[in-house]
Amino acid sequence: MDKAWLPLFPLKSVLFPCGPLKLRIFEPRYLAMISSCLRENSGFGVLLITDGEEAGNSETVATGTIAKIVDWDQGRDCLLGITAEGQQKFRLNSSEKRADGLYIGKVQEISDEPNIPVPDKYAHLVNILKEVLDTLDVPIYKNILKKYDNAAWVGHRLSEIMPLNLANKQSSLAMDDPLERLKFLATMFAIKNK
Repeated sequence: MDKAWLPLFPLKSVLFPCGPLKLRIFEPRYLAMISSCLRENSGFGVLLITDGEEAGNSETVATGTIAKIVDWDQGRDCLLGITAEGQQKFRLNSSEKRADGLYIGKVQEISDEPNIPVPDKYAHLVNILKEVLDTLDVPIYKNILKKYDNAAWVGHRLSEIMPLNLANKQSSLAMDDPLERLKFLATMFAIKNK
């Protein structure tokens, strides 16, 4: 499904569907974007930066995730803090930079991945994820709905928390097949444990 122009937030991180994102906002272009998103109950697109900086000009990958703001606060440093949740994946068809410096993009939403049970051969990945999520002292992971029987959800959470480089995290996000993602992660986990 094609969407109208979507505000974009290029970051040096990868957001996955149902995944948490915490940001401190200080740039005027993003303060205005967040204000608009809150007012209109809309989201913004998160894309991994391939060249450039978060606070300046940047080039990005073409596959990202729409983020929906679920909470906000003003910190002691007077910066706006937001917590967002990953929603739908999308492909960026074109983008432009507005006069205020905000990137906006014409995007096509990617269909949700099928709800496939985790095959027995990847049960060890579910066990690893349960163990890690239970020991993480991160409030945003304590509050998420856990779907250990869903291959896409398990793959997305592992991709977030495993110490993968950004290119591998992005490769995982770009995959449309949850079982292919689990195979990829099982291989990566085997490499990390050697």
